[in-house]
Amino acid sequence: MAYKISEECIACGACAEGCPVSAISEGDGKYEIDPDLCIDCGACADTCPVGAPEQA
Repeated sequence: MAYKISEECIACGACAEGCPVSAISEGDGKYEIDPDLCIDCGACADTCPVGAPEQA
């Protein structure tokens, strides 16, 4: 199951830099994960300083 980014996102970009498949892009006020590209590896959750990425 793909990850999603919660409202806790501070738009720092750490998750996008850590994503090995470039599934994360800057959205409107927070980053967003493309569920079709996400491989459910958890790299985004490991790099996020506020724990915004979570399993959907």
